[in-house]
Amino acid sequence: MSASTDIPLPADDAKRIGAVLESLPHNAKLGIRMVEMAPGRCTMYIEFRPELVGDPSRGVLHGGVVTTLIDATAGAAVYTSIPEGMSLATLDMRIDYLKPAEPDQRLYASAELYRLTRRIAFVRASAYQDDPGNQVAHCAASFMIGSLGLSMRAP
Repeated sequence: MSASTDIPLPADDAKRIGAVLESLPHNAKLGIRMVEMAPGRCTMYIEFRPELVGDPSRGVLHGGVVTTLIDATAGAAVYTSIPEGMSLATLDMRIDYLKPAEPDQRLYASAELYRLTRRIAFVRASAYQDDPGNQVAHCAASFMIGSLGLSMRAP
């Protein structure tokens, strides 16, 4: 089964998924916020804050912040295409860090679900600041569906 983006994602579903992901303690502490969501797609962001810096001499964001944003965004893209209540866990994630995330700029992540099977979802994602074509990092990830991971039931 391939990932479909033909059917619009109901606004209530997008709002529910966004609210759950934004409320997870780690995501909330980092300040991860939803920008937009469609079937098989998601964009989220983190505002630059000094406490998220990984290299004080250059003021660039910590790589773990970039990783967490990409992971949350990629997972959200999967949640848009699986039945409500199904759980999800990151199975594998490869991130290529292409350049540092510059100081004082919002960091975005966009993800696309490109293949969905009964048990595994495959996602491509990238992190960028001003321009989606000027990436900070690129990711290929897979997620296990129906695992003991997080489910999107309303809180």
